[in-house]
Amino acid sequence: MDNVNKLTAISLAVAAALPMMASADVMITEYVEGSSNNKAIELYNSGDTAIDLTGYKLVRYKDGATDALDMQVLDGQSIAPKATKVILNSSGAITLPQGVDSFSGALSFNGGDAVALVKDGAVVDIIGDVPTPTGWGLDVTLQRKLDSLVANTVFNPAQWEQLPKDTFTGLGSLEGAAEPETPVFSCSGAKIVPIYQVQGAGESSPYVPAGAFESETEVTVRGVVTARGESLFKGFYLQEVKGDNSPYTSDGVFVFLGENPPEAIQPGVEVCVQGKVKEYFGLTQIDIKTDKKFEVGTKGEVPAAAPFYVADGETLAQALERYEGMNVKLDAGSDLKISRTFSYDYAGRRNNMLVSYKAPLMKPTQLYPALSPEATALVKSNLENQLFIESDYKPADGVIPYFPDFNVETGYIRVGDQLTNLEGVIGYSYGAYRLVATNTITAGDFIRGDDRTDAPSVATKGDIRVASFNVLNFFNDVVGGDTNPSGSNRGALTEEEMLLQRAKIVSAITAMNADIVGLMEIANNGFGEKSAIKNLVDALNEKQTAENAYSFVEITDEDKYDGKYFGSDAITVGMLYRAGKVSLAGAARTIDTPEQHASAGSVTRTKDGKTETNPGNDAYQRHSLAQTFKIHDENLTVVVNHLKSKGSGCLEDWVNFEESVDPADQQGKCNAFRVSAAKVLGEALKDVKGDLLVIGDMNAYGMEDPIRVLTDYDASKSDRDIMTASWTTLNGKVFERQGSKIEKGYGLVNLNTKAHGAGTYSYSYNGELGNLDHALANTSLAKRLVDIEDWHINSVESNLFEYGKKFSGALAKSENAFSASDHDPVIVALSYPAPVEPPKPEPKPKDDGGALGYLGLALLSLFGLQRRRR
Repeated sequence: MDNVNKLTAISLAVAAALPMMASADVMITEYVEGSSNNKAIELYNSGDTAIDLTGYKLVRYKDGATDALDMQVLDGQSIAPKATKVILNSSGAITLPQGVDSFSGALSFNGGDAVALVKDGAVVDIIGDVPTPTGWGLDVTLQRKLDSLVANTVFNPAQWEQLPKDTFTGLGSLEGAAEPETPVFSCSGAKIVPIYQVQGAGESSPYVPAGAFESETEVTVRGVVTARGESLFKGFYLQEVKGDNSPYTSDGVFVFLGENPPEAIQPGVEVCVQGKVKEYFGLTQIDIKTDKKFEVGTKGEVPAAAPFYVADGETLAQALERYEGMNVKLDAGSDLKISRTFSYDYAGRRNNMLVSYKAPLMKPTQLYPALSPEATALVKSNLENQLFIESDYKPADGVIPYFPDFNVETGYIRVGDQLTNLEGVIGYSYGAYRLVATNTITAGDFIRGDDRTDAPSVATKGDIRVASFNVLNFFNDVVGGDTNPSGSNRGALTEEEMLLQRAKIVSAITAMNADIVGLMEIANNGFGEKSAIKNLVDALNEKQTAENAYSFVEITDEDKYDGKYFGSDAITVGMLYRAGKVSLAGAARTIDTPEQHASAGSVTRTKDGKTETNPGNDAYQRHSLAQTFKIHDENLTVVVNHLKSKGSGCLEDWVNFEESVDPADQQGKCNAFRVSAAKVLGEALKDVKGDLLVIGDMNAYGMEDPIRVLTDYDASKSDRDIMTASWTTLNGKVFERQGSKIEKGYGLVNLNTKAHGAGTYSYSYNGELGNLDHALANTSLAKRLVDIEDWHINSVESNLFEYGKKFSGALAKSENAFSASDHDPVIVALSYPAPVEPPKPEPKPKDDGGALGYLGLALLSLFGLQRRRR
């Protein structure tokens, strides 16, 4: 007996032993075993009435087994007369025509399993023999022939039409069954166009006419697959094995499928495709989505990744265009530095990383005045100096797919590190070039530019140190802290998060060794036992010696809002000091900042001949805190500030039609409102006696208007006016109905600029570095400057290491100082030497001569004579 007859006999014997139903109207009419999870079963009701499928289920006989395993129970489902129902694998990628009756379920069969439809334990219909030959139904679609619509408890291959893998046409419609097979595409006889010729040496393909987005005719290209795209880019990357050896043309191209590539298309496989050349939002690609014209060849080696480099005289963007679609490797010669660590990209709506050529990107208005030619040029230069580092699939929270050793202690990434040994393919989307990583790297592949330090170098310099520290919404609500005026909690959501946040802040402040610390973004819940500032100071002092213990500055009862708070916002500023090093000189002083109130309809704007009135506007700023300290009979006044944020809009943004976009001057929203605050601060502090230090998060970069107003601005030397905001009030009274022009700055000295130049930073936003946190001094204090340091523990670190767990998954955290906040602390070392006591005069030695000398000698002689007489 041959093998076929043996198998048939066994199958009949097993079938005879199975519980059976004599006849049935419900049957299997299609079986799909495709790529990955592309699995489907189509059922058909040949009867004239609807059938309730309660009691029915799909089972499988796994890998030759004779006992069935349940897959999908069909209770609760029904099937209409002369109609179909399709059951899909819930993780598959099969799209059905509109109107098909279907649902997703737990289909887990493979090419070695028979699948049966069972009713109340009895087999109704079956596809595949039992026991099942290995691989009998692997990578195929089987459709029941229209002349064989009868359920069978024994599989009869003659009733079925076999179609190629991933054939989904006809699912849900018997009319589509056994349709004529589409001829398989072949490149035989086609003219093969080299990929580098398709790419050309320009920004777009020479095959795409000027002003158009696709070629007039199709081209045929052949290459080796370097990577599959299944999420970020749907298709695959082809590359010439030899290329043309020209540095000006790319040897790779992206082939757009619009879906996951078939399993046969893998790295190293030769593939020939035919389609139109398209320029899709800046990406040159071959589009084969509609006709799927491709031919899979043999498998070989993946072309070696080409070392990426930027040539002299070209931008990073120009260099990336030369490699578009290619498999590249970043090495030491690539000179690409981290400009934003792995975090959320709002344009791409996914976590990724940003690198730039030679150095991280600087915020233009940190270095140059807004709208100056230099600032405008740097805006353009920064846009041309960006490469996003991606994974194809969106990564899980807390995971970097191409850096599996990512961790808080040893596997960290910092802005300024140089990235090496990462390989990937170059694509373009969301207006930027993207490298989709194809390998993994280790911590050793990051060349540290400015590595972590356990403490700032300035921590032991000077006689005293003053620090500014934004503590990223330190709230103690979750441990029973008092409420703030808004009743909201912007900080830790659990006690675990809050304790971690506090530990990190304590680690940072302890290492700073500052004698006065200005705080921003601390909960505004008073100064009592359950206040956030008391909670922080108590924890901080557990790590200090008695001499270095901290106290906090409390405002007077007259200055408290509602008898308790410092202003009415949820967060406020605060100040800590070491009473063993400095002493308070008088009460704290609050400096109220302007508000902006413009009722609806009070302001108009006009564009394209259309006039609109404003919808109403109310904007507020946090008040500033001033305290004078006595140091060796010298007065030092420290003022802590936190000006209006750049995110929420003010009236001027609406007037300029910028309420929904970033303002064109690159200074963020509410710039004029911050200028108003700077004016109020300048006026309030211009008569301060002694030394003055203005610190805090000013929400303005180094050369933006508010900082220029407080320092050295001179309208007569400026090409652009600086204006305050309109419709402002101060202490409940009208401050400025119309914005006014600033003529002269208030003369404070930017200590960071004085010591290090303009290129300093304490904050990173959207891949650009700059200083939002400042230390501004009057001239007498500027003379006392020993050193100033932005301690880079936060701006250059990953925010996944911060206290919040919402977006970091199972990533382990640490109580170290790194990522204690999103702003770096700024520490200023100052010279306040102790007064030198004048030396006390030494007593003069006695003179042996003179009257007293002779008298002494006479007495001694007399004394000696008397002793002799005794």
